[in-house]
Amino acid sequence: MKGNAISSAISNLSAAEKTTRVTAALEIYRYGRAAADRAVSRWWEETELAELLLSPKPIVTVGLAVRREAFARIRGANGQPALADVPAEQDAEEFELHFAEGVELDVLTSREPTGQGVIAHFLAKFGEGVQQVEFRCLNVDRAMEILRERFGVSPIYAEARRGANDSRVNFMLVPVPGIGAENAKVLIELYELR
Repeated sequence: MKGNAISSAISNLSAAEKTTRVTAALEIYRYGRAAADRAVSRWWEETELAELLLSPKPIVTVGLAVRREAFARIRGANGQPALADVPAEQDAEEFELHFAEGVELDVLTSREPTGQGVIAHFLAKFGEGVQQVEFRCLNVDRAMEILRERFGVSPIYAEARRGANDSRVNFMLVPVPGIGAENAKVLIELYELR
């Protein structure tokens, strides 16, 4: 999906017509999932890790970073979904959008657009777009241990930390094979509900 296509899909998330919003969500979800699925494809071969990630039907959410104005428009067009309880140090606001057939989006923005938070940095560097892909996990600590030992994947944080709505999270940048761009990576979040 080229820059104009993702921009158009993001804009369409705030369309008045529900069918336009649903189509846009599906486009963004498929785009985010495509890179993530290539990046994590070998993970499903590891039985314990696959079970921790709820295989054969993993719950995957695509995290979409948008500017504050787009965040407000998208939220308004989709019935004002509840804001997540995000730890203050993360300098983010977010809400979830749920669609048929497991299409899940996490819409994120920075509380302080010129601040030092991850979302503010992402928006300044890349503009609006897919920022992360989130996999629900039964035990983040054990999954990270397996990823470190068997796949050589390093977590961003030494230990899982508190995420939105009191979840436990950790992140990793995972190479995307076959994408063509050298050093192409996708940010994967593992999250554990409490």
